[in-house]
Amino acid sequence: MVPSREALLGPGTTAIRCRKKLQNQNYKGHGLSKGKEREQRASIRFKTTLMNTLMDVLRHRPGWVEVKDEGEWDFYWCDVSWLRENFDHTYMDEHVRISHFRNHYELTRKNYMVKNLKRFRKQLEREAGKLEAAKCDFFPKTFEMPCEYHLFVEEFRKNPGITWIMKPVARSQGKGIFLFRRLKDIMDWRKDTRSSDDQKDDIPVENYVAQRYIENPYLIGGRKFDLRVYVLVMSVFAECLLWSGHGRQDVHLTNVAVQKTSPDYHPKKGCKWMLQRFRQYLASKHGPEAVETLFRDIDNIFVKSLQSVQKVIISDKHCFELYGYDILIDQDLKPWLLEVNASPSLTASSQEDYELKTCLLEDTLHVVDMEARLTGREKRVGGFDLMWNDGPVSREEGAPDLSGMGNFVTNTHLGCVNDRKKQLRQLFCSLQVQKKASS
Repeated sequence: MVPSREALLGPGTTAIRCRKKLQNQNYKGHGLSKGKEREQRASIRFKTTLMNTLMDVLRHRPGWVEVKDEGEWDFYWCDVSWLRENFDHTYMDEHVRISHFRNHYELTRKNYMVKNLKRFRKQLEREAGKLEAAKCDFFPKTFEMPCEYHLFVEEFRKNPGITWIMKPVARSQGKGIFLFRRLKDIMDWRKDTRSSDDQKDDIPVENYVAQRYIENPYLIGGRKFDLRVYVLVMSVFAECLLWSGHGRQDVHLTNVAVQKTSPDYHPKKGCKWMLQRFRQYLASKHGPEAVETLFRDIDNIFVKSLQSVQKVIISDKHCFELYGYDILIDQDLKPWLLEVNASPSLTASSQEDYELKTCLLEDTLHVVDMEARLTGREKRVGGFDLMWNDGPVSREEGAPDLSGMGNFVTNTHLGCVNDRKKQLRQLFCSLQVQKKASS
């Protein structure tokens, strides 16, 4: 559901800041409608530098026109480097949308994510008790290195013989990751990262996280896998508007960027399942109730992780974010959050992957709703379900009593059968009928 523009409006300082920017000639304005209302625009001017599935979807969207170089745009799917360098110097009109929150890294940088989750867990324990705080126990024990090195060593010595994994906080696609079981391995790494006065004075030490390795992963055909689920966030301000839906499962070495180097990798077939197939597989092995519990726990990961950054992420009314959640399932059917990606890969590795990402991006644009077609009351748009809107969203119509949460069922159908094309066709036909009736 896309809320009203008033609902998406962030703190009052945002509007003041924008007015001041108009007085500075160094600021570039975008989306200036020159007297026309958003609903009256003949076309949507878009810009992106990503030459992959995204560009295909944008170019084929009716009424959307590509803008190159320094032309004014209404919609910009930017990379995070552009955001970092230009966001504070850009004036954007009311209807303009951009594909990242200003400080998205509070959730997507590994050390910040863990820091925010730990802080939020402590807050829940103080305010709601240990039972509620336990709902945040979905990430492995983690330490930031080198600043928490001594705390890590203390924990390491309490549990000798277990496996740990080291991950650079700001890299992706499996780069820089290694496993270790001996403290000597980490001590050698620590020596390598220390800078010497005569060689590395100006080079900052790269931060890592040391994370307890999940040694009992759920296997399919003897192979390890993880889940990639896409979560679309339209606002993290007071109402925190959250859509979840599209997803797939990577089987084998868990990271596709790593899998491509394997001799048995097939570029056309890949090694991915759709979540629907994965859910059906689990139901045949463990029964529907166990699978329902698992996917409910996955939904909890989305909600709690975003609540943990709700007070620190700058929620600008122009911004949205398509996050890629990476989740590992263990043998007890417990989901673990591995990381969250601010720029999930939109390059297809197979024909099936291309179709998945095409549908994902089309539905993302439907929810962002540059065309202003939605009413704001929709609970499902294509493959996305609205699961949080200033509180959990129910599958049932109306406003259910949440005091006991007894019969409450969250509006999420992750991995369930969904005729996406039929749903979209019915949705937009209904919207056209409503528009004609009101005109």
